[in-house]
Amino acid sequence: MTRKTALGMAFAIFLTAFVSAQSIAAEWAYISAGVGHTVAIRTDGTLWAWGYNSYGQLGDGTTTSRATPIRIGTAANWSSVSASRRHTVAIRADGSLWAWGDNRNGQLGDGTTTNRTTPTRIGTATNWASVSAGWSHTVAIRTDGSLWAWGFNHSGQLGDSTTEDRLTPTRIGTATNWASISTGHSRTVAIRTDGSLWAWGSNWGGELGDGTITTWVNNNDRHSPVRIGTATNWAFVSAGNSHTIAIRTDGTLWAWGSNRYGQLGDGMGGGEWTDPDRGRHTTPVRIGTSTNWVSVSAGSSRTVAIRADGTLWAWGENRGQLGDGTTEARLTPIKIGTATDWAFVSAGVGHNMAIRTDGSLWAWGCNLVGQLGEVTPPSLRSIPVRVMP
Repeated sequence: MTRKTALGMAFAIFLTAFVSAQSIAAEWAYISAGVGHTVAIRTDGTLWAWGYNSYGQLGDGTTTSRATPIRIGTAANWSSVSASRRHTVAIRADGSLWAWGDNRNGQLGDGTTTNRTTPTRIGTATNWASVSAGWSHTVAIRTDGSLWAWGFNHSGQLGDSTTEDRLTPTRIGTATNWASISTGHSRTVAIRTDGSLWAWGSNWGGELGDGTITTWVNNNDRHSPVRIGTATNWAFVSAGNSHTIAIRTDGTLWAWGSNRYGQLGDGMGGGEWTDPDRGRHTTPVRIGTSTNWVSVSAGSSRTVAIRADGTLWAWGENRGQLGDGTTEARLTPIKIGTATDWAFVSAGVGHNMAIRTDGSLWAWGCNLVGQLGEVTPPSLRSIPVRVMP
C-alpha cells in the first residue's frame, strides 16, 4: 500500500463520517480529549466543550465545569481543535488561530501569561494548517510547511535549541516541508512531507525513539528536531505521556518509549512500579503483523486505534478506560466490541472519545469531572456509551 493509498483510506473513512452525519441529529465531525475536558466540532462548524473548566479551558467565559456539551460562542467556521491539560487551541476555516485556558507558561501564544476563558485570536496570520496542544506547550504548522512553537520549554519541547519559554509563536528551523505534528507531555513528534519522522523534547522513557534515554547521569533530551531512523514511509504519529505510536504507509503499526502498563502493545510490558523498565523500547518496534491500521491515539498509559475495517482496538493501562468492560490491563491490542463503523478516536489522560461513521459520538473511561459529556455522569464507563446531542 502506497503512502497516497494509506492517507486516502483514512480520509475516505473520515469523509464517510462527515457525509453520513448530515442525516442525523448528532452531527459530530471532530473530537479532542484532554486531561479532564473534551472539545468537539460539529459538521456545521460549531464548537462544543464539556468537563473540567477551572482554567477556562472550555471557552464559555466561565470557570464552571460542565457535565454535558455546551456550545462555545457563535462562530460556525471551526475546522480543527486540540485539547490538552488546561488549555485548548483551535483553527478556523479562514486559517486563523485561537487559544484559551491556562496560560502560565505562555502556551496560548498571545504574548502574555494571563489565562483566557474565551477563544482569543493569536496573531494576525491566516495560514495556520494544523495545531497540537501539549501539556504546557503548543506546536503548529502553517500552510507553507513552516513549523512554529510556543509555551513551556524546560525539556526543549519547542525545538528552538533552547530551554526558554516562548510567549508567542516562534519559528522552528527553516524547513518548509512539515506535514503533521503531535505533542506529548513534554515533547513533540512530527512527520515531514518526505515521510521522515522527527522528535524532540523530553526523553526519560526513551519516547523520542532515537535509541537513547535520559537518566539522572545522562541528559538525552533533544532541544531541536532529531530524525528518527531512516524510514521515509511514516504516515501518522501520536505522542502519549511517555510513549509514542505511529503508522506507516503500508498500514503497519509501530511503538516506542515506556511500556510500564503495556501501552506499546508488543506483549512485553506490564512491569508497572515493580519493574518500570520492563518492555521499554528506545527505537520504533513493529506491533503485531496487521497491515490495516489507519489511525491511532496515544493516551497517558494506553493506546486506542482504528483499523481499515472500522474496528476499534485498545491496549495498556485499564481502570475501565480501554472499553472492554473490564479493568484488566492488556499488553497487546484487543478488539473493543463488535462494531465496524468507527471513524475517529481521541485518547485523553483517563477517558476516550470517538465518532462513528453515522456521526454519533461515543465516550468511555474516567468521568469524575464530566469529561464524558453525560447528563447524569457516573464516575466511570468501562464500555463505550453514546453521548446524546
